[in-house]
Amino acid sequence: QVQLVESGGGLVQPGGSLRLSCAASGSSFSINAMAWYRQAPGKERERAAVITSGGPTYYADSVKGRFTISRDNAKNTVYLQMNSLKPEDTAVYYCNVQGYFNGYRYFEVWGQGTLVTVSS
Repeated sequence: QVQLVESGGGLVQPGGSLRLSCAASGSSFSINAMAWYRQAPGKERERAAVITSGGPTYYADSVKGRFTISRDNAKNTVYLQMNSLKPEDTAVYYCNVQGYFNGYRYFEVWGQGTLVTVSS
């Protein structure tokens, strides 16, 4: 079983920055892709950013140029650096991790979510 612990959400003024972290723990697992999703009030969950094991990244158009996803493989941790935050970035942010147990059994897990509020 893999568990995720997220941290870093909070209240920030427009134009400010926040850094989210998500650490995966467990045994006998390897991680392929790590991602951040977000869900704003009254809207569907959307994929904000993804980083694969080889390093290639994907960003939603709405965050491109402002958000940066990175990972520390030694710590099984993914980060989301969010700059130039806008009120429309207000959402619950969820960490998503995909990988394999013992090299062959696929898994996908979600974090508990962390609230980011951008408001003056």
